[in-house]
Amino acid sequence: MSSVNYGSKRIVTGAGYGFRDWLAQRVTAVLMALFTVVLLAQVIFTSGPIGYEEWAGIFASQWMKVLTFTVIIALLYHVWVGMRDIWMDYIKPLALRLALHVFTLVWLVGCAGWAVQALWRL
Repeated sequence: MSSVNYGSKRIVTGAGYGFRDWLAQRVTAVLMALFTVVLLAQVIFTSGPIGYEEWAGIFASQWMKVLTFTVIIALLYHVWVGMRDIWMDYIKPLALRLALHVFTLVWLVGCAGWAVQALWRL
């Protein structure tokens, strides 16, 4: 009798976070699209020409600052997943790939800090 066991156990190779990152890309993209709709609605329903005062008024309320920062964090995570995949797929020397990962993380954390400063004027 043959002991061939078809399909009972699948051996998965790789890092194992493909579905999580695929889903994160979609969720963050939907969040960014919804934010764009909210922002466009704010702009469309603003009467008259839009200058600095009108833009500052849109982002003056605390809920809009929190929503904007949430979307910025989603954008940064979206960028991280994409750039990490690019570095992993196309940069073969390990030291260079690690350096690019670290540079990307430092850059994205810096962008988050800049966003806090821009939104809340710290």
